[in-house]
Amino acid sequence: MTYRAAFGRPPAVAMNAMVATSQARATRAGLRILELGGSAADAADAASAVLCVTEPMSTSVAGDCFAIVASGADVQGLDAAGPAPRRASPDAPIEDSGPTSVTVPGAVRGWAALNERYGKLGLDECLADAIDAAESGFAVAPMCAYYWNMAERAPREFGPPPSVGDVVRLQELASSLRAIAEAGPDAFYSGRIGAAIVDSSWLAEDDLAEYEARWVEPIRLTYQGVEVLELPPPNQGVVALEALGLFERGDPTLACMVESTRLALEDGLKRVRDGADVSDLLSSDYLDGRSNDAARPVTEPGGGTVYLCAVDQDGLAVSFIQSCYQPFGSGIVAPGTGIVLQNRGACFSVNGAIEPGRRPYHTIIPGMLRRDGEILGPFGIMGAFIQAQAHAQFVHSVVDHGLDPQAALDAARFRVDGERVFLEPPLWERAAELAGSPLEVVKEEEVAGFGGGQAIFREGDVLIGGSDPRKDGYAAGF
Repeated sequence: MTYRAAFGRPPAVAMNAMVATSQARATRAGLRILELGGSAADAADAASAVLCVTEPMSTSVAGDCFAIVASGADVQGLDAAGPAPRRASPDAPIEDSGPTSVTVPGAVRGWAALNERYGKLGLDECLADAIDAAESGFAVAPMCAYYWNMAERAPREFGPPPSVGDVVRLQELASSLRAIAEAGPDAFYSGRIGAAIVDSSWLAEDDLAEYEARWVEPIRLTYQGVEVLELPPPNQGVVALEALGLFERGDPTLACMVESTRLALEDGLKRVRDGADVSDLLSSDYLDGRSNDAARPVTEPGGGTVYLCAVDQDGLAVSFIQSCYQPFGSGIVAPGTGIVLQNRGACFSVNGAIEPGRRPYHTIIPGMLRRDGEILGPFGIMGAFIQAQAHAQFVHSVVDHGLDPQAALDAARFRVDGERVFLEPPLWERAAELAGSPLEVVKEEEVAGFGGGQAIFREGDVLIGGSDPRKDGYAAGF
């Protein structure tokens, strides 16, 4: 699907609460929860579960998730990414599909942790819309159809790849979601579903049974007076922050932004590991010195993800991202469950070896902005190697150019990958600025490589939201 120059969607505006997702039905589910008196955390759970149904190539009940949750001055990070099996061999080949590409799914424990700490409604209510979408069916949206048809691992259990407007029903997935709604996360990590996951992968029963999501402290950098929050490793959030720190130290040119981004990506691929301390990458001394370095070609594995955000009547803000990694993950559907298993283990290729009981490098990153000590709002942009790059470009558009969330998401992006830099059409006229770059400049018409994001900001007494036109969703509130 090619880029359309006439984006220009106005931002959503609301007084009380707002949700922004990449699929219309997921946004509606989040709004329904908020209208029932649920919190932004409940809305995020509801929307993410619906996305597991309506955008199944990008996320799964058996995926991983991360979130940043802000309540007043308190900001917490949720890390619900699972490890490789404890009994895995470090010498095993790193696979990007099949049983040995599967790591412990963290999403369901993440949903429960978010609900337990910040929820007002039960998890059963939060999953009701997803159950209905899977059971009664949903109409396939244009970008969903595009990515579904492009996926090499589309499971036969889901039927033939659909066209736009086809109605898809996923009855086995509906049954699995209902089991989780009725019995909680243990219904996923044990019992019939847990057994099906174990039988389909190299995971053991205790790998699932012992898994717990964790709450972590976000990492931060102040960019032009605005505090940007990301999550620590194994999440690559530090890459976005380092890129912004380097933006500040260079000229405000496209060439400088591209080179700064390449330097940050290089550091992230070298340093981001499960449990690693990367705080030195954000120190003034390091950034001052790094800004004078020459960047080297960098690339990482591709993938697919969903990002959403929600803000409620009490001011609770949730930035939430979830993924099965590459389209349809491992390509395995756990028998009788309708649940696609992720293939996050493929990212051990960044580490160079499988690390038993530990998590691989994670591409998916939620973001949050603070200004003058108050939450400005959640933001995020999915899309494999574009994510950290797009985070930095989005913040630059908001802070340096004063764009509202929708306009900042509409703005054209660049993407560096290996020895090339890809430009969306509105940046083609600036290609001459990269004449001295060692990179090959590619004028790209396809939107697929530039991700898709959501954002909600609080401006005074109102909420202003945006939803990326490169995806199928919208932002809405009341």
